[in-house]
Amino acid sequence: MTAHWGGTDLWTLGVIAGLALVTVITRSFFFISSQSWQLPHWAQRGLQYAPIAAMSAVVIPEIITVQGELVSTWQDARLFSAVVGAGVYFWRRDVFLTIIAGMAVYLPLHLGLGW
Repeated sequence: MTAHWGGTDLWTLGVIAGLALVTVITRSFFFISSQSWQLPHWAQRGLQYAPIAAMSAVVIPEIITVQGELVSTWQDARLFSAVVGAGVYFWRRDVFLTIIAGMAVYLPLHLGLGW
């Protein structure tokens, strides 16, 4: 019989505590070290592409698929809002304005027309 605390067994709590400890230790190495150090040039250059790669990995599948299947109709509000959002971004280079424009297209199509 395992001991429970609020509906969670001790093994689960131990795993959570262990993961938290590992996370804190690995992220603290940068603060614990008394010597300053820099990433190699190739690593710094590679990290410049991380944000766009992460956004692509999250956003593009959300736009072009529905429950794992490719969108099969042009009547999808996400497609139109993504095109407008991309156009506004390339025109103004303003992320906030991009979000506003995309949502201004998405909401009427999705809520109003049911797309």
